Amino acid sequence: MGDMLLMGFQIVFTPQTFLLICAGTILGVIFGAMPGVSASMAVALAMPFAYAMSPIVAIAFLVAVYCASITGGGITAILFKIPGTPSSAPTTFDGYPLAMQGKAGKALGVSLVCSAIGGIVASIAMFLLSPQLANVALKFGPAELFAVSFLGLSVLTALDSDNLVKTLISGLIGLFLATVGMDPLMAVPRFTWGNPALLSGIEMIPIMIGMFAITEVLKQTQKPAKLADTGSGSKVKTSLLSLKEAWSIKWTIVRSSIIGTLVGILPGAGATIASFLSYTTEVKMSKTPEIFGKGAIEGVAASETANNAATGGSMVPLLALGIPGGNAAAIMMSALVLKGVQLGPLLLKTQPDYLSSVFASMIVTNIIMVIIAMAIAKVFSKILKVPYSILGPAIVLFATIGSFALQNSTGDVILMAVAGILGYAFVKFKFSSAALVLGLVLGGMTESNLRRAISLANGDVVAVLTKPITATLLTVCCVMLLYPIIKSFISSKKEKATA
Repeated sequence: MGDMLLMGFQIVFTPQTFLLICAGTILGVIFGAMPGVSASMAVALAMPFAYAMSPIVAIAFLVAVYCASITGGGITAILFKIPGTPSSAPTTFDGYPLAMQGKAGKALGVSLVCSAIGGIVASIAMFLLSPQLANVALKFGPAELFAVSFLGLSVLTALDSDNLVKTLISGLIGLFLATVGMDPLMAVPRFTWGNPALLSGIEMIPIMIGMFAITEVLKQTQKPAKLADTGSGSKVKTSLLSLKEAWSIKWTIVRSSIIGTLVGILPGAGATIASFLSYTTEVKMSKTPEIFGKGAIEGVAASETANNAATGGSMVPLLALGIPGGNAAAIMMSALVLKGVQLGPLLLKTQPDYLSSVFASMIVTNIIMVIIAMAIAKVFSKILKVPYSILGPAIVLFATIGSFALQNSTGDVILMAVAGILGYAFVKFKFSSAALVLGLVLGGMTESNLRRAISLANGDVVAVLTKPITATLLTVCCVMLLYPIIKSFISSKKEKATA
């Protein structure tokens, strides 16, 4: 083990490889901070650079881009309420309120430090436990993955406990939108109303950009006083966590690192589920849940720790089994296969330098990206000095470019605009945009895995739902869904008793 560790750092600290990792980190942070560029798209955009590299250097470079892009998404989520990547959506819940309170620097510091800790913890778990964790992942078939995605949906009750019914309705609207397009099993059109543009389904990124970025611009244009506060007087200086602050959120970081790593290992689950699940776990476990959504550093820490921990987790099934843990890992896998690398169980025995180089690359990336992201955040924060009469239209312009660049389609731009108007209506009528986005993100995965599991069980639904892992996870889901209702019922009973 020590020899592998030494070999990994020897590979990474060769001048050429180290410079490429630094370049990959810079690219990743910039790509991640750009609206509409997901982590998988960032890796895809970096792919052409990797073709000229050796396989070991290429995977180290692509891993750097992948890890850094997840971190970069938190910068714009905090400063402008525009999640650069889908996994940064929960960061907006507390990061943006902190920015509005003049604490953007503190929010960025929490985000960067927790991102680094989550990534390092996951990379250590990947290095030490890859074979064992991969064997656990193998036990998760369609039924178990359905339960995991449903567990992600059960966080709906924690997103806005004051408007529980409207939050659940918002989530159901998101689930409905996820059914638009081709049926995942039967390959027949659903809810397309003869429109060929809807055959591929409703894309998540334009919806997310519209409901967060465009909605925020529409909200800000109605509040001149608030716009003046975010104008020329703004000054943001990223301040890293003090030891006292880090100690105060230590258990949040520990829990989020574990959740992110475990969710990242599951094929198809990814960083988005990890960040939502971790955020909700913190809300449920907090003694002061009312502070979440109003600028709690625990909320930023939970989201950013978990989504970065998921990057290390997703590399476990890729290296140990040859099964990509997510879209970005699938793109990395295709690059390595093109170079003749045979991923799978034999890779760890015949070519352990791949595991060691990925581990060392993730460790180095998570350390240097704090410094790089601080510099890039300073550049982005200067944009806050621009009066909102200019900044607002600029945000709309970049949001439009990000939506169009997804598939070079004006249909996505229209979708973004409609989502922005819908998001504004949601704000006015106190529905939850986050719940809708969560339903849209997890809807396809939930449906396809449930139907696939029922098909494999020859239509026996009971057999699917009573599998040990599935039943356990669904029980946890029911507890999470019913807990807020039972809690409010008990509290109302106590109020009546004391009255």
